[in-house]
Amino acid sequence: MKLDLKAVEALDGVVRYGGFGRAAKRLHRVQSSISHQIGNMERQLGVRLLDRDGHRVRLTPAGEGVLAEGRRLLVQAERVRSVARQFLEGWEPQLLIVIDGIVPLDPALAAVRTLTTEGVPTRIQVSVEFLRGVQTRFENDRGDLMLAADYMPNTYLQDEALPEMDCVLCVGQSHPLAKASTVSLSELQDHVELSVQRSSEEQEGDRHLFGCERRVYLPSFQTKREALVMGVGFGWMPFHLVWEDLRSARLRELPYVGGARYRFTPRLVHRLDRPLGRAGVRFVELMRSSAWPHVILPQKRHRKRR
Repeated sequence: MKLDLKAVEALDGVVRYGGFGRAAKRLHRVQSSISHQIGNMERQLGVRLLDRDGHRVRLTPAGEGVLAEGRRLLVQAERVRSVARQFLEGWEPQLLIVIDGIVPLDPALAAVRTLTTEGVPTRIQVSVEFLRGVQTRFENDRGDLMLAADYMPNTYLQDEALPEMDCVLCVGQSHPLAKASTVSLSELQDHVELSVQRSSEEQEGDRHLFGCERRVYLPSFQTKREALVMGVGFGWMPFHLVWEDLRSARLRELPYVGGARYRFTPRLVHRLDRPLGRAGVRFVELMRSSAWPHVILPQKRHRKRR
């Protein structure tokens, strides 16, 4: 059977307002329509919903149960109507944001929190990828926004710069390289290199690998930081994730002769072939006004990007 929400509204109105006539007046319907809809619902369900024998109409036990569930349906239906109205006003059904894991997540998550607090009806999905995997996910899943450390420009993409960031070449205090005054490339290649990657495609996109024969791939920069502190190997880390470790000497900056730091500018990228909806525009506004964590190291010679 198909449940008629109008009939549920009629049943709710009769009980809430104390009779068929009052319900008809409050619901702006004729009384015969109210009576007919409830009668049809009783016949379809095969149960009696109202006791009409007394001076005042009352719910039967079956009617109480049906109305309790029916009121939940009415609330949900109003939510559906509300969401539909919001979409007509320019809110997109879904917003997919792809973020490079090397970029600080706090500003993006704070923006998502604000959107949810504001009651935005858009379903927001945040995906964290690395290196070339960021743009691959953005293009394959037709993402709306991309926070990329690096990407391949295209005529249908537009970007704006985010605050500059530094990366530092780190090693744990217990690692043999931590005691060296200078480290050459050949000396680095004698040790284990740590990298955050998930696929061979990402490996090809990493321009900062040192060509070590022994290499460990890790799923996140948080895991990589733990491996560095444990002395598993050496590797590049975004400064905002390790500045406290460097200050406390749990991690040390490697004195690599080719430069132990590099700086880059993350980009907030969106499509020109599919304009952002209101949620996307609001997200961009929040990112522009975000308070970014420590991202710049004290002045020192930076290693040129290869």
